[in-house]
Amino acid sequence: MSAVAAATRPVERQAPAPLHRPNKRWTRFLLPVYTIVMIVYLSSPIVMMILYSFNDLPGQIDRQSARFWGFTFDWWKNVWNIPGLPGAFRNSLKIAFPSAAISTVFGALFGLALGRYRFRGTRGVDFVIFLAIAVPEIVLGASLLSMFVLAGFPLGLGSILLSHIGFSIAFVAVTVRARVQGLDRNLEDAAQDLFASPVTAFFKVTLPLITPAIMAGFLLAFVLSLDDFVISNFVAGQESTFPLWVYGAQRIGIPPQVNVMATILFAAGIIAAITNVVAQRRRG
Repeated sequence: MSAVAAATRPVERQAPAPLHRPNKRWTRFLLPVYTIVMIVYLSSPIVMMILYSFNDLPGQIDRQSARFWGFTFDWWKNVWNIPGLPGAFRNSLKIAFPSAAISTVFGALFGLALGRYRFRGTRGVDFVIFLAIAVPEIVLGASLLSMFVLAGFPLGLGSILLSHIGFSIAFVAVTVRARVQGLDRNLEDAAQDLFASPVTAFFKVTLPLITPAIMAGFLLAFVLSLDDFVISNFVAGQESTFPLWVYGAQRIGIPPQVNVMATILFAAGIIAAITNVVAQRRRG
């Protein structure tokens, strides 16, 4: 009986051992603190630029001051009252928009061909693209200046436009090629199996899929053209762009209107980036 009772007695389960939790160490705070410090470090120039566009300078001071005197909207109201600055700003926009548009067209076609097809000399073309991106700007500016002088091409807005198109194509091509290489070719083949012509399949399937990369390439080319200084300084001749004007003005003191224009450009870039992200999400 005792053996039978022992066999039929329910087995008592032991309580599980408590989980071992690692001790809280200071190292787990290292990554968050480092991230916050880097964000503050990278964004502090932009924050200071926006803040000092509202700096209420005394009447006898019309140039940048390290002291913040108070808030005012006078510089925003009189942003176009500095001689030479409005013209330089318009020149930058006149060059940035067409250079970005033209380089986007050629760069997108270039990147589409490199990402989809394999042909003789592909490695050589890749090397040329890498060279156009990696070469120092001072070398590229000097070589472009020599080319324009030897060809008898007049220096001015036209030479700046051609120069910006030249170095922007490589950036657009790399952006579009990365997108094309990640596409599924079966989608386009499926469209052709459903009796779509190759042209229709491209415009209905391929082009919508690479549109985000094309838009990103356009924005990148626009920003590169807008803030270029080194190459423009070589080939500008007697013309002036916004970066060139700011560089010349810093010798006697930069007016607060420069912060206003820079803030406007920064806000426009943020709005364009947000619009691109929203459009991609709606399209997805």
